[in-house]
Amino acid sequence: MAKGRKRKASPGDIATNRQAAFRYNLLDRFEAGIVLTGTEVKSLREGGVQLKDSYAVVRDGEVWLIGTYIAPYGPASRENHEPERERKLLLHRSEIDRLIGATRERGLTLVPTRVYFSDQGSRAKVEIALARGKDIHDKRETIRRRESQREIARGMRDAER
Repeated sequence: MAKGRKRKASPGDIATNRQAAFRYNLLDRFEAGIVLTGTEVKSLREGGVQLKDSYAVVRDGEVWLIGTYIAPYGPASRENHEPERERKLLLHRSEIDRLIGATRERGLTLVPTRVYFSDQGSRAKVEIALARGKDIHDKRETIRRRESQREIARGMRDAER
């Protein structure tokens, strides 16, 4: 990947949490709907969302997204939403039960990995991953592996010339 270029995102992606793969071992992924207000949806369409320090929590049999920043929608002025409010996630009961068991027993956490619009482009979705935190050693190994992949790609590119 050349300098200055962004990593190619899937069609419909609004935001991705690239730090999640570095900070955590991502074990299992779930697709969830998000309960949003009108101004939040308009702000999402403009790409005004940040997932970096957000996480999900299971509370009273419901899953909540915490710490996600959705920028206020400019034209709404007075009728705007609170940027960092907790947002309810929509999952099937069986998925919520799995998440409850996993987060309680094994010490796992729920991390949002990306926000996107569904295939029809009408519904905002969030992909959450069941994750286990990495140790410093694991993070160093991830960096080492990434750098070796870059060197291999650079060597192959130079060999083609």
